[in-house]
Amino acid sequence: MDNCRYIILTALIFLGCEPLVTKYADSEDARYYSASTLTSPQTTTSPKVMTWNIRFGVGRYPWFGDSCGERSIMTEDEVMQGLEAIRDFIMEHDPDIILVQEIDRESKRTDYIDQVQWILDNTDLNYGAYASMWDSQFIASDGLGMVDVGNAILSKYGISNAERIKLSLRTDQDPITQYFYLRRNAIRADIDVGGSSVVAVNVHATAFATDDTKQKHIDTFYSILEGIENSGRIFVAGGDLNSIPPGSPQYDFCLEDRCEGEDCEVDEDGPHLEGSYFNNFEGELNLLQPFYENFTSAISQADAITSSHTTHSTWTTDRPEYSSDGEYWDRKLDYLFTNASSGMIDGATSQDAHQLSDHAPVSARLVLE
Repeated sequence: MDNCRYIILTALIFLGCEPLVTKYADSEDARYYSASTLTSPQTTTSPKVMTWNIRFGVGRYPWFGDSCGERSIMTEDEVMQGLEAIRDFIMEHDPDIILVQEIDRESKRTDYIDQVQWILDNTDLNYGAYASMWDSQFIASDGLGMVDVGNAILSKYGISNAERIKLSLRTDQDPITQYFYLRRNAIRADIDVGGSSVVAVNVHATAFATDDTKQKHIDTFYSILEGIENSGRIFVAGGDLNSIPPGSPQYDFCLEDRCEGEDCEVDEDGPHLEGSYFNNFEGELNLLQPFYENFTSAISQADAITSSHTTHSTWTTDRPEYSSDGEYWDRKLDYLFTNASSGMIDGATSQDAHQLSDHAPVSARLVLE
């Protein structure tokens, strides 16, 4: 019976008139957005840049895909509550440019709200560029249904030449799973900040791969930045790299992340559970070393690895026993880098936002003078 279902599903996918999942070229135009009402940003030589994985705007709700949850579809009230909290945070911290990961666009799980447009219409941000990493008419798992989620660059300033750059697919999946799985990307765009042209790059690397896909994603990201550097232009780049800083004192988080009844060891020689969140990061400890060596980071490498619960950690499972902000977060996965000669100042990790997402925002001011 399982073989019959596999054959039938394969036929529907490959012989149907319209594909269920959107595929992408190596490089193609991103989707442009603008706010319904535009505001006039102040001229600045030090724009505030933020990177933030917003977890499709649902805060800490127990979603089935992570956090050991069972929910797959959120109510309209739940989605609006999450988005309004994100709006309030953005208005309070007033970034000029945000690199956003896991932002939904017309997904069933978040009441089909285009979150890119909603955030633009409800903040002082004016323009956006979006690149989907998972665009499917129907996902059967847990009734997820239609989904469109991806990366976005949001800005008070004009955006042009926005490009979606394809990242490698995982090779550790069967063909059907791979067909319906995420198609990750890096999105880059030119931003005119008061007469200074800046290239913004946003990436969300794989989390759960057990092959070398994460290495490929990080290598592609670095190659993009190296190309911008060689062209003589200034970039600000970052995102959710799903990698810990080189020199981190802790690299195995399986005990912290496992769900009730789960064991860490799959087999004697294999990884913990599936992929990096439930894995030993031991084989990935130096993935980000070239970035720290050749570019400037919003949060220095030394500050990022002070302790396992450093003030600049940006991710953890939702553990109620963590009573204070510094203990709540237990690893750093989110980063900002630049090649600007004056670097960045005022680097900060907003750990007080722990109920708005499973990631803490990272921000800094890019010095363009």
